[in-house]
Amino acid sequence: MTRQGSTLPARTSVATAANTTDTVSRSSASDTGASTSRRGLLRWGALLGGGTLLAACGSGEGEVVAGAAPERPEEITDPDQALDLLRQGNARFVAAREQHTAHTIERRLHVASGQHPFAIVLACADSRVPPELVFDQGLGDLFVVRTAGQVLAPPVLGSIQYGVEHLHVPLILVLGHEKCGAVSATLEAVQTGAAATGTAIDSLVEAIRPAVERARAGSDEDHLLAEAVRSNVTDEVETLVTDPLLAEAVAAGHLRIAGATYDLDEDVVTFL
Repeated sequence: MTRQGSTLPARTSVATAANTTDTVSRSSASDTGASTSRRGLLRWGALLGGGTLLAACGSGEGEVVAGAAPERPEEITDPDQALDLLRQGNARFVAAREQHTAHTIERRLHVASGQHPFAIVLACADSRVPPELVFDQGLGDLFVVRTAGQVLAPPVLGSIQYGVEHLHVPLILVLGHEKCGAVSATLEAVQTGAAATGTAIDSLVEAIRPAVERARAGSDEDHLLAEAVRSNVTDEVETLVTDPLLAEAVAAGHLRIAGATYDLDEDVVTFL
């Protein structure tokens, strides 16, 4: 299930050291006697930690203007309006014109009495991709569920169903990101035929494997990881769309399910 999005202008400069990505040096240890599963765990740790970033491959039909955060009602029920709010929020983030950098005491007290999020965001657990910041939203605006590679395990699906059924959230967005460590590790495991690690990490590999194998069949080496990331997002969107509870809400016009990817270099979210 694909959606056309908007290509946003790249952030032109980074004004302060606070906005500069820290580079962390990691030393590597030699352990020739380590087992295959141990090497697999170390490989996962390195890939999940970071690496060279890939440029986003985006498409768009217009430009979202990074204006002030619009006034909006307490509860949003229109799926298209919810998606527009995310687009506008990311445009502000890219332009360094965030509106939700301060969370006031008044707002904290207000949301303590109840929550009315307008979007569910299924995102990767990567520390560089916090949805509230990427979409410039405040406390109580987003119902966020995060796992490595945004893998859609049963408890994750249950959390999403809860948001739709009980909080009446009108939008689900699956958010992947460039240079995803979980997808990178799965790609390496598939390419090298690496043995299972014997840990719960194996469940991530098996969940992401179909997207990686499909990307390998239809993409050149230079674009393989980016294509695997997108394929993983579309797989998860398709799983959500075919879920009976969610499909009923979509058919009734109460819910929209979309996918997107985030570019770590440019801060841009491309809606698929």
